[in-house]
Amino acid sequence: MIDLRFSESELEQRREHILAFIRERVEAAGVDGVVLGFSGGIDSTLTGHLAVEALGAESVHGLVLPATVSSDDNMSDAERVTQALEISYDVIEIEPVIDSLVAAYPEAEGDREAVGNARARVRAVFNYLVANNEHRLVLGTGNRSEAAVGYFTKYGDGAVDCHPIGNLYKAQVRQLARHVGVPDDLAAKTATAELWADQTDEDEMGLSYETLDSILATHVDGPLSVAATSRHLEVDEATVEKVRGMYERSEHKRRVPPAPEPLE
Repeated sequence: MIDLRFSESELEQRREHILAFIRERVEAAGVDGVVLGFSGGIDSTLTGHLAVEALGAESVHGLVLPATVSSDDNMSDAERVTQALEISYDVIEIEPVIDSLVAAYPEAEGDREAVGNARARVRAVFNYLVANNEHRLVLGTGNRSEAAVGYFTKYGDGAVDCHPIGNLYKAQVRQLARHVGVPDDLAAKTATAELWADQTDEDEMGLSYETLDSILATHVDGPLSVAATSRHLEVDEATVEKVRGMYERSEHKRRVPPAPEPLE
């Protein structure tokens, strides 16, 4: 694997760059602050820390949006972060909304992926309900690794106004989090979208973030071929091709919905 960690000076550059980005987006939109969902995971935790540093605690509103599949530990960590940041926050149970959706369309009951993605989209609805009511932007918490392989729900956690940490690979998210003072137990925490019970990101993707980051940096975002990446990272070519396939199949998630080319 390759080392994607920043030097101390690079960490400071990234931190300042993200702080400026958040301030610029808020100023350009002419809004009063930001809303973001806290899951208890490292991505939302880091984004929250940076948002508070950029704007002040009074300009950040947190949402903790548990479902029946959410672990008590993650929801406890989510509240712990919002309290440590001293921001206003609300806890809203989303499962009653999911129950209403499934009751209206019972054919989806038992479809783990469909219902799981509905949970992410319901959270997006709550994010924008609060943001519109309070004249704020919705901050996304997605990182570069997940965006590249489409590991997010279209119009769910991908439905935001901007992604402050969207240029950071997962390893860099963890490193920057430690740099800005996030406790190590949160920075090192196992990643999970919690769209269904006992889900973890790495189990679902079928490879570690370390492997994913390295393949993305050297092959998808970098210049090396499949064969050269395989040799350089000492992974089999099938794994490199798998990541390439995930990237190509998820391209639609990273683009504005297409329309036909205009007629001349």
